[in-house]
Order: sequence, then structure tokens, then C-alpha cells
Amino acid sequence: MNELIKVTVKNDQQLVSARDLYHGLELKIRFSLWVSKNFKEFEDGEDFTSVSRDTEVQNNGGIQVRELQDYALTIDMAKQLCMMSHTELGRKYRKYFIELERKWNDPQEVVKRGYAILQNENTQLKLENEQMKPKALFADAVSVSKTTILVSELAKILRQNGVNIGANRLFAWMRENGYLISRKGTDWNMPTQRSMELGLFNIKETTITHSDGHTTISKTTKVTGKGQQYFINKFLKDKDIA
Repeated sequence: MNELIKVTVKNDQQLVSARDLYHGLELKIRFSLWVSKNFKEFEDGEDFTSVSRDTEVQNNGGIQVRELQDYALTIDMAKQLCMMSHTELGRKYRKYFIELERKWNDPQEVVKRGYAILQNENTQLKLENEQMKPKALFADAVSVSKTTILVSELAKILRQNGVNIGANRLFAWMRENGYLISRKGTDWNMPTQRSMELGLFNIKETTITHSDGHTTISKTTKVTGKGQQYFINKFLKDKDIA
């Protein structure tokens, strides 16, 4: 996959520059105005962080280094901003970010990152036997991950580890077993109070401004690193529960 925008990794999280995205989308409004209009829908410290970057500018025939305000965006926020741009470039960048997330959440990549973190912390994995090694390594890798994923992505990970389940069946199983709300309505498929207290999910809320001016709030259930470990361990212990 050709690089469409530079992606950095910090604290096991993929980040992109707001200015890089702004220029990539070829937006016509000023950067500061774009930020003030759109960033209010997101949380500082969770969806983005304020950073600075240096740029070289011509000054009286010489080169001067100037500091610019920038923001480090999570991939999830970058996807939402692309959708809110309502442009063809926005759709192109959003597809690129979706593919980045898919590769980032690939089980083998999760294992590699988790194992590298454990090695850097001089922590040795103690496994009971060679047969359990892949499962235990995967669970440990997920436990150190701060990346939240969709329930459908969790289903893919489970399926790749031998659990015969798809997204719809996983949603149904979570509702039947009290992890997600089963009653029909606006909170359908949202985490139950018990699940939230266990730290298995969080809810991503995004206000989307449509082309006709009206706004809607999109709520998305996402599985935390702790939740991923919880469900993976639960399903791998008994693959027949699905």
C-alpha cells in the first residue's frame, strides 16, 4: 500500500498530523478555521493532542525557522474528519485509514507489537507448554495494547484464531450474555453498565454535520484492550461457546 500520508506511532497508537491531513484534503478554508469548526466535536487528549512543528520560511533573503501549531490525530478522528469534509479526497483518505487500521489490528501485527513491548520492559513470557504458546502470546500482546477496535474487528481476530464466529453472531452472543444492551431503541448494541464497569468497552460519540446543515450524533461501541483480552481468553478456552 503506497503511503498517502505520514503515520507515526506513539504509545502503541497510530497518529497523523492535522496539517498533513488538511493539505492532503486540499481544503480551501484557513487551517485555524478548519480546526475551530471541526475539532470541537472531539476530545483533547483522547482524540488529538496539541503539538508544534518547524517550517522554513524566506526572510530578507535568508531562511528562518518558524514554529507552527499542529495536532497529532488518532486514526479514528482522522477518518471522521475525512467523512465530514464531504469530498472525493475525503473518501479516498478515509479508505486509506480504514486499510491502515485493518493492517494494524491484524493478529500477527498485534503479537509483534505486544512482544516487542514486553521485550523492551525485560519481561519474559512464562508459558505452560508449547501448544499454549501462540494463544498466551496473543493474549499478552492484546493486554498491553491501548488500541480500541470495533466488535466486527474482534470477530475477525477470533475467527483467525480458530473460533467459528462472525460479526452478527458475536453481537448476538454479547447481547444474549449481558455484555451489550438487547432492547430495541437508540441504545441497542451499546455496552451494559456491567460491561462498562469491567472496562470491556468504550463508546465513541461523534457529531456529524451534514451537507444540508443538520447534525446527527453517531455512537459506536468499541472494544478496549482489556476487553479484547477478556473475550479472546473466554472464546479460546471454549471454542464451542459461540
